[in-house]
Amino acid sequence: MKGRVGVSRENLKYKRVVLKISGEALAGPEKFGLSDDMLRLVASQIKEVMELGVQTAIVVGGGNFWRGRSSGSMDRATADYMGMLATVINALALQDAIEAAGVKASAQTAIEMRGVAEPYVRRKAIERLEKNEAVIFAAGIGSPFFSTDTTAALRAAEVGADVILLAKKVDAVYSDDPEVNPRAVKYKELTHREVLEKGLGVMDSTAASLCRDNGIPIHVFSLAELGNILRAIHGEEIGTVIR
Repeated sequence: MKGRVGVSRENLKYKRVVLKISGEALAGPEKFGLSDDMLRLVASQIKEVMELGVQTAIVVGGGNFWRGRSSGSMDRATADYMGMLATVINALALQDAIEAAGVKASAQTAIEMRGVAEPYVRRKAIERLEKNEAVIFAAGIGSPFFSTDTTAALRAAEVGADVILLAKKVDAVYSDDPEVNPRAVKYKELTHREVLEKGLGVMDSTAASLCRDNGIPIHVFSLAELGNILRAIHGEEIGTVIR
């Protein structure tokens, strides 16, 4: 891991961000369930970002517990709803980890479950962000057939985020899976159109189109590198920037 970057309010590139974290990233090397080490790592980085005054919203996936597209003969809508519930598990775990780090956080769900988390309300989410409280968006957009990538794009547009920070297991966008193809080309910069035309797996086409149509840049980088979220917010050249 790289060393911790210096914390500074100077030269901040973004003031309000949506951080998209895959469920697999929270699982760590076990690739299933939740890793206490990864939760602490993520929470500590979020705390550093918020201490700079960067308003931080988070969208978390659920692939560390359930992947609907791998559910065989199960009805697609049912599988997708199960995936939404998996994101709520991750959101609650992340909320707990962030609060344990000493920062206020609240999970908001697109599917109402008042005994567990707040329902998603756009104005309330913005109010919490303006009070420098982390807001975690769970349960996708509340409808099947849409991914958490689309959730990140939609919520970023709704709350007026400057960028989507796409924290993944890989360190950038590649022309192919670098774990399978060692000759895969690493991209430093791309346009939304190139992502769509090349069929790159950075995010689904609905999410990429929504970001393109609303002028929302996407910064892809590795979550496992300590300090990468801060580096991205300071505009350092890490990973891949899509604009």
